[in-house]
Amino acid sequence: MSNATEKNAELDLQALIRRAEAQENFPEVPLDEFAIPSYDEWKQACIELLKGAPFEKKLFTKTYEGITFSPMYFHADTEPIQPTKSFPGMGDYLRGVEANGYVNSPWKIAQACDETLPEENNELLKHEIEKGSTVYNVKVDCATRKAKDARQCEHIGKHGCSLTTLGDVETLLNGLKLDKYPLYVYAGESALPLLALIVAAVKKQGGDVSKLHGIIGANPIAEYAANGTLNQSLDKLFDEAATSAKWAVKNAPAVKTIFVKSNVFSNGGANDIQEVAYTLSAGVAYLRALLERGLTIDEAASQIMFGFSMGANFFLQIAKLRAVRPIWAQIVKAFGGNEESQKMHIHGRPAKFFKTVYDPYVNMLRDTTQLFSGVVGGVDSFENSTFDEPIRKGDEFSRRIARNMQIILQEEFGLLQPIDPAGGSWAVETLTKEIKEKIWAEFQVIEGKGGIVAALKEGYPQDEIAKILAARFKAAETRKDRIVGNNMYPNMTEERIDARPENQAENMKARKAAIEAYLSKVDSAAVKDALAAVKDGCANCAIAAAEAGATIAEIRDALGKAEVEEIKSIEAHRWSERFEALREATEKFKAEKGDNVKIFLANMGPIPQHKARADFTTGFLQVGAFQVLGNNGFATVDDAAAAAKESGADAVVICSTDPTYPEIVPALAPKLHEALPNAIVYLAGTAPAELVEPYKQAGIDDYINVRANCYKVIQALQKKKGMANS
Repeated sequence: MSNATEKNAELDLQALIRRAEAQENFPEVPLDEFAIPSYDEWKQACIELLKGAPFEKKLFTKTYEGITFSPMYFHADTEPIQPTKSFPGMGDYLRGVEANGYVNSPWKIAQACDETLPEENNELLKHEIEKGSTVYNVKVDCATRKAKDARQCEHIGKHGCSLTTLGDVETLLNGLKLDKYPLYVYAGESALPLLALIVAAVKKQGGDVSKLHGIIGANPIAEYAANGTLNQSLDKLFDEAATSAKWAVKNAPAVKTIFVKSNVFSNGGANDIQEVAYTLSAGVAYLRALLERGLTIDEAASQIMFGFSMGANFFLQIAKLRAVRPIWAQIVKAFGGNEESQKMHIHGRPAKFFKTVYDPYVNMLRDTTQLFSGVVGGVDSFENSTFDEPIRKGDEFSRRIARNMQIILQEEFGLLQPIDPAGGSWAVETLTKEIKEKIWAEFQVIEGKGGIVAALKEGYPQDEIAKILAARFKAAETRKDRIVGNNMYPNMTEERIDARPENQAENMKARKAAIEAYLSKVDSAAVKDALAAVKDGCANCAIAAAEAGATIAEIRDALGKAEVEEIKSIEAHRWSERFEALREATEKFKAEKGDNVKIFLANMGPIPQHKARADFTTGFLQVGAFQVLGNNGFATVDDAAAAAKESGADAVVICSTDPTYPEIVPALAPKLHEALPNAIVYLAGTAPAELVEPYKQAGIDDYINVRANCYKVIQALQKKKGMANS
């Protein structure tokens, strides 16, 4: 440092000291001039501002979980539930499973890698680590999760990487630092076939299997719920789960083999209570199955990782993660598990249910809040989805955005420092208590039915989730739930992003060539002998078969298949899908017919008189991508009717004000029907009770207002126009 620099630094320090000394002499500022209002006074002020709107309806928010958000929470009301005697890493783990939170152990960044070809996914895995991910998160395709040979499938690469042979897995794992970074793989119904291939590949490449860490996990109950059937009976799949778990406990103790993911429930539209309660019940089913097959409770609990979806309600997501840890700790403790076994390991990701195809860049905002809530709630790892997830596999840009959200929260927003940042919040502690009680109550309902499997066979979870899904769709129809870019604020200049469909023929050609090249070097007799020993469900036998060259499908066949009782499946949905279908129907009709539903706005009077309702109506009907014909208003009803006739519109909406409607509607509505005999005539706004019948007699067919069913209005107009979706 130069002398001049040192002198300047000294002067700056002296200036700071003088300012600090001066501040010591600042007089105290009394605050008694501000009267502290009471709750009743605050409430009365709100009522006055609401101008007649009901206080309870406007300021208290009801959720799908049956929880009501209060506009204000108070210390006196929440003091009894404050965690004053519990600390992170202690007790029931409500405040987190680590005493120092993320300070020394940041949550793991587990960005999904889902390229179809193993060699391309290998490059992507390396790229993700280079750019900031801290987990090798491998997504395998549907065929691999079902342990099918890619050559026998009509579609490969759906949602992930195609793996059939040991050669494929060697290619996938080539050069990965598996002793340094965890490996995450969701294996579907059974972990054993994929575990065998991965272990065989690691051994063949000279790696130390004992240093493997992460999860190669199965979730047969979720697969049963999602598909309505399985390749093998649950009892046999539980046998395979126990076989995998015992092998891992002995040979790779840092590897978990059961991945209890909640997405089958959240994708079905479940509320947070259902999602967590049913997932917990699945976790208990796995504990019981492993205990019955010879594992100790501590061994069984060590094999389980949970995966939860982060939904759209920010504070409720924080509360549910804080609530679920004590419940799981209580469950494991009841089985006799030690303190370490009572710790729940949580992997989070944004709920796909809330992602949209239209205006997909808004998904970045959704992902950000859902990631943030997961971190504040205390996830151990997080897989941030790409904004284009509902449309295609991510590209370099969308993956970079998703990954960097996590890096920014860790390195720039300082979220590694606060430990249980929501702890003590009057609102969050209240929500945590409420949702914990409701989760436990629903969990007990499931257990009372004999557990999650018995409940699924009865159809109870499916029916309960269907009720919530119907409520969500209803709220979207009436725009009580606002889906930006879909049922609200549609972007009419939007250009759809390229779906980039994969070339199935080229992919299949490449996969067949790779599989057959590998199998051409395999000793088929040795494979046959190795597979003969697998039927007893021995993990080392399955690994030996993989080493000999058996495919994932051959290992699955050797383990056995069976007819399984079918149940009602929980279909995956997204909250915007029905509005997307409406808009796609319009776009298809426009492309094929060169026509569209035309809406004429009969704007009456000067701009200030009609603008508010004209703007509302325009946004309302553009949800269906209709052509809305606006104007600056008409002075007379004859002018409006003449312009409407010239437009040739399929529907007309009269837009003005409530005080002017009694004069305008009886005069204009009949003229509109005369000008356009086949058109529907709407009135923007709501008619007073005493005017509903007169307006109907005049020719008003329906109303467009904040309570109108946007979905049904658009659907009816499409049907009248002859669009296929309706």
